[in-house]
Amino acid sequence: MEFRLLGPFEACQDGQRVELGSRRQERCILAVLLLDLGHLVTTDRLIDLLWHGRPPASARGAVHTYIGRLRASLAPYGVQIRTGGDGYLIERGHHVDVEEFSRLAHKASGTADPAQRVGLLDRALALWRGPLLADTADGELRDRLYGPIEELRLTSLELRAEAQLVLDRHREVINELTPLVARHPTREELVGTLMTALYRGGRQAEALALYRVTRQKLIEELGVEPGMRLREVHRRILRDDHRLDRPNRPVYEVRVHEESLPWSVGGHPALEFCNTFAGWGHHPPLPGSEWLRAYRTLAVWTGHLGLADDVTVSRLIELARREPDIAAVELENARALRTRLYACLTDPDDRSAFDAVARHAEAAARTLVFRRDADGRGRWRADLAAGLRLPVHAVAWSAAELLSDPRRSTIRVCPDERCGWLFLDESGMRRWCSLATCGRNEGDAPCR
Repeated sequence: MEFRLLGPFEACQDGQRVELGSRRQERCILAVLLLDLGHLVTTDRLIDLLWHGRPPASARGAVHTYIGRLRASLAPYGVQIRTGGDGYLIERGHHVDVEEFSRLAHKASGTADPAQRVGLLDRALALWRGPLLADTADGELRDRLYGPIEELRLTSLELRAEAQLVLDRHREVINELTPLVARHPTREELVGTLMTALYRGGRQAEALALYRVTRQKLIEELGVEPGMRLREVHRRILRDDHRLDRPNRPVYEVRVHEESLPWSVGGHPALEFCNTFAGWGHHPPLPGSEWLRAYRTLAVWTGHLGLADDVTVSRLIELARREPDIAAVELENARALRTRLYACLTDPDDRSAFDAVARHAEAAARTLVFRRDADGRGRWRADLAAGLRLPVHAVAWSAAELLSDPRRSTIRVCPDERCGWLFLDESGMRRWCSLATCGRNEGDAPCR
């Protein structure tokens, strides 16, 4: 039997709709059991969900009555509600659209080929007829039943739009994302992808206007500035960067003060510090894979990621010019820290790498000062008194913050052997760092 829970509740047998559950509570109970196919759902949980934690004295008897009615209406279609302990379950073997949607979406997230990814996500999104149990559950019950499903839908739409951009379908992306961004104006992944599509469609002014509106909403509603990825898209559009206009080609770098820095995909300074143009795992290293070529590059990067202000960066560059030998030593220290940090972030069991990073962080902590930023908020920064060691201190402190953050568990490594870039994935969907920057060249076979 087929059950459709994404949108109004529907049950079908051999393609024909079947009426089940004359009462809303009965359909809710059936939906709860279907969302947990093959697993026991206790009577207490059913009571808690149906009455939002405020059940009447007759709740247990009411649930028993509802189950009896459901059994009678399901019996002709071979669906059985079994009793086990103090609860009920429906055995696997029935098609539930929520389960199929989740399966297709997660399969698409691990698919490297953009055309295959679009195909899988098209199939998944075609199952979406509206919010979960649109005619049965209220908002509170919907969130408690399967809160992540809406987030999974939005992530799927983001992944699909990114894949369409790689396939040079920017017009479709504009048409699909424009109303979606209007409903989710602070969702930066959607905004960045729509800005890129608008730019490719020759609508640069609209892309820049969208950024201004989004930035204002982020500040007013959340009290934050746009993230690094969105700011980078904005900078590239301002510079009319031709690389935003080239689908199917990797983008490895961004130019800042005449220095080539890695394209930001990680979502955190400690991750960006580890990321390179073309990857850690390729042997021999690809040309340009070492982005820490000179101390000046390191200083500019520190400012670009917001770990130091412009005055500090200028001072570091001048100090490096005056004391090249000390600058060379600190550059090697930075490279050594990067190696240990990458090992620490990719292998949580590497205690020696963690201890090495911790020693750097402890040294940095002794030099930090608390300063007021332009937005009025206080922030710990490495003091200029640290001299040319300042970038190393700044990165080490940023790494310590990440290692103590719950987001540490969401760090992913792009599996492309020529990439290996690190990125945060709080959605649990992004296996690859980015369709545009994961190190594959046009014409390459998909990575396995």
